[in-house]
Amino acid sequence: MVILALTYKKLVDRDFRVLLAVEREMPRYEYVPVEVIERVTRMPSSHVKLSLDKLNKLKLLERRLGSYIGYRLTWMGFDILALKSLVDRGVVEALGDKLGVGKESDVYSALAPGGKRIIVKFHKIGRTSFHHIVKFRPYAAEKPWSSWLLIAKVSAEREYRALEELYKVGARVPRPIARSRHAVVTDYVEGVELYEYREAQDPEAMLEKILDTVRKAYLDVGIVHGDLSEYNILVTITPEGEEEPLIIDWPQYVEREHPMAEMLLRRDVEYVVRFFRRRFRVEADPEKALRFVKGEAESPW
Repeated sequence: MVILALTYKKLVDRDFRVLLAVEREMPRYEYVPVEVIERVTRMPSSHVKLSLDKLNKLKLLERRLGSYIGYRLTWMGFDILALKSLVDRGVVEALGDKLGVGKESDVYSALAPGGKRIIVKFHKIGRTSFHHIVKFRPYAAEKPWSSWLLIAKVSAEREYRALEELYKVGARVPRPIARSRHAVVTDYVEGVELYEYREAQDPEAMLEKILDTVRKAYLDVGIVHGDLSEYNILVTITPEGEEEPLIIDWPQYVEREHPMAEMLLRRDVEYVVRFFRRRFRVEADPEKALRFVKGEAESPW
């Protein structure tokens, strides 16, 4: 069992109340003072101290010693609160193996009530470089953020909202199920990332399906992915044996009216066309593909 699930099982109601109190007060304090945590939880000081020591030892809270003693959430503490919310809402019943760790997210398999497999993605944007994220994610630079946890939460909100709208218009994306804090839950997708996919049955049809989703995003939803590559396209096989590419990782999208939208759309299209030419010898004209995506042509060919 993964560390996150094992840690979750060690917690009692009192511990969750303390975590929630720290989360609530973090926008006001870099480290939340102990007396503030006691006031918010309305628990005896001795109980609060026991939980704080336990949560610090489990690395769910980080302690500050100095002119005063204070605490703040760690990434794992934030994960635990998101997971607790999803469990309480009947979205997640059990957390499974970690499927992947990236610079901006941790992805787990999980089970919903009834045994259905799902995916839980914890956004960790800003984990490696706060300043890099603010520079290269337009939404993160819109206002001064007080915490990397807040940026991760906004990242999840954006991705979930984008997936909802994209799924409604028939775009090829995972079906969104729920969101809590920085966690996004989607249907489980049995697939291979495009960069690992070598023997395509029909690469021309697969490229057209990818461009069709980029087109739906641009024309029907009004957004541009902004970071499209072989690393955020999953190739799945339908029950009929057809290749079905799904585009994932949408939090960095920009609106169609954004000053960078045209440049990012062109970059997305040119990049994926070049990849298919290099990997699968598909001869597609990037300009024709771009006109198709923008609704100026009925076909990318």
